Amino acid sequence: MKEVEYPMDLHEFEKCPVLFALEIVGQKWKLPILWYLYESSPIRYGELKRKLPGITNVMLTKSLRELERDELIKREQFEEIPPRVEYSLAPRGEELIPALNDLYKWGLDQMSRK
Repeated sequence: MKEVEYPMDLHEFEKCPVLFALEIVGQKWKLPILWYLYESSPIRYGELKRKLPGITNVMLTKSLRELERDELIKREQFEEIPPRVEYSLAPRGEELIPALNDLYKWGLDQMSRK
């Protein structure tokens, strides 16, 4: 297996693909949001909030907007009374699922080592 070379100076460090990816999904709540959308898509705001104990409305809204802006999730608004909004994974978000599954397996292995 070829060893990955990591950039050393600050200018090159900013070009690191891992850091770039973490800029998109590295915030505390984004990966759990993506995971729940994978498990229960489509999902409404209130249902998603219940799955994320401790998240505030402000943080959930902010995270959803950023994930939508980065084209990882889709937001669908239905013209009904009362209004209904559902969130689901966009194709770009679905591309992340294999990596999340690997991270899940790695974390499970690490937990068993304690």
